[in-house]
Amino acid sequence: MEELNALMGGFAVAMSWHNVALMLAGILLGIVVGVLPGLGGPNGVAILLPLTFSMEPTSAIIMLSCIYWGALFGGAITSILFNIPGEAWSVATTFDGYPMAQQGEAGRALTSAFTGSFLGALAGVLLITFLAPLVAKFALRFGPPEFFAVYFLTFCSFIGMGKEAKSKIVIAMCIGFALAAVGMDTVSGTLRMTYGSTELLRGFDFLVVVIGLFGISEILMTMEEGIAFRGKRADIDLKVVLKTWAELPRYWMTLIRSSIIGCWLGVTPGGATAASFMGYGVAKKFARNRETFGRGNVEGVIAPECAAHAAGTSALLPMLALGIPGSATAAVLLGGLMIWGLQPGPLLFTEQKTFVWGLIASMYLGNLAGLIVVLSTVPLFAAILRIPFAIIAPLILVVCAIGAYTVHNAMFDVWLMLIFGVVGYVLKKLDYPLAPLVLALVLGDRAEDSFRQTMLMSQGEMNVFWSNGLVGTIMGLAILVLVWPVFGGMIDARKRRRALQTQGATD
Repeated sequence: MEELNALMGGFAVAMSWHNVALMLAGILLGIVVGVLPGLGGPNGVAILLPLTFSMEPTSAIIMLSCIYWGALFGGAITSILFNIPGEAWSVATTFDGYPMAQQGEAGRALTSAFTGSFLGALAGVLLITFLAPLVAKFALRFGPPEFFAVYFLTFCSFIGMGKEAKSKIVIAMCIGFALAAVGMDTVSGTLRMTYGSTELLRGFDFLVVVIGLFGISEILMTMEEGIAFRGKRADIDLKVVLKTWAELPRYWMTLIRSSIIGCWLGVTPGGATAASFMGYGVAKKFARNRETFGRGNVEGVIAPECAAHAAGTSALLPMLALGIPGSATAAVLLGGLMIWGLQPGPLLFTEQKTFVWGLIASMYLGNLAGLIVVLSTVPLFAAILRIPFAIIAPLILVVCAIGAYTVHNAMFDVWLMLIFGVVGYVLKKLDYPLAPLVLALVLGDRAEDSFRQTMLMSQGEMNVFWSNGLVGTIMGLAILVLVWPVFGGMIDARKRRRALQTQGATD
């Protein structure tokens, strides 16, 4: 009941004319970001973050979160109409979305995708509403050992549950740790890895790094691929929307399964991409007409979109309650909160109640507004894709440069942005994941501070991480998650050997 009362107060904050206008502006910008291949949520939020520096924190985070919701919605437009995933999590949507568009059912496919996305996001927001305050209250018991254990669990989860090669995840994370260590040591006050440069005294600003890694590298990748946009037309009218909504209740079980999958992989570092593929795979496994998947089955559109939005939304839960981002976008938002002088974590729910509940209320309103806007403006945003990329790319580059410059009003940051853009391009060409790098960059110095504070408290005794049930359980879980792929591989190998033995005995 306390959460509902706080949520009503949050709606009063979010529904002011000023915040509603920013909400709509964020959604429109986000849809543009989602429609343009290569940008997506993390890139759009990172590039546009400097626009919010002069705003109140509540208004700024509402606008940024709505950019994220709009980007999630916009990715479906390119996937279904052009067979070009606007984001990695939109790949699974192309499997059945584009075939439906080829069959003249683009309006039905888009309506199904947007509605499934809205319902998945709604499940994620409900999870945040009722679970985040409980997690925050529990986390008030945390001291330096517990916080380091949680950071350690986060890093281990990215390694153990990541789909990329484990060695590449570790290398990407180590690069992030090295970048986070540059500048002044917060414990001793000494300078580290500045090499006499006055510009490096403040370290590498995460925003400059993120704009380069995501924005500039994607422009380089897209220029190399030479994407040409040739898509199907889609006219969504009220008749198509109502007809599609009338048939969606028959897929209620798919929506529930996909929402659960998405929420789980959002809270853990699985991410929206893994959620979309898992949602699609589970829907296909339980479908009666699984042979039609890949040929234009509407269930194959609903499932990945619902799961991806549920994951993208619920990833904000650990960010708000524990100060630990569950995705690359959440990491960028975390950095934004720290720029505005807010410290995400359990104290945020007690010291900044108006901010937190205003943000949560805006999630409900933003997703509803996003659904309405995207249903009514699909032809307009689809037309953006017919603008030559030779025109769009320089505009994006200018926006990135302005964003990097405004962080410290220094040209040095623009050069850093370009350097990290090349670094991001090389890492992507070599299939190195960027999310672990961003995570380590944002949390690296905080994890180091917690570890060193713990060592000072315990006089260097490592057994402090097993000194009580809470910290011991978290550390044990972290180690289990880290080594689980080894046991999983052994179990799979044993199953394959048994299958071969059984097949040999049958033959």
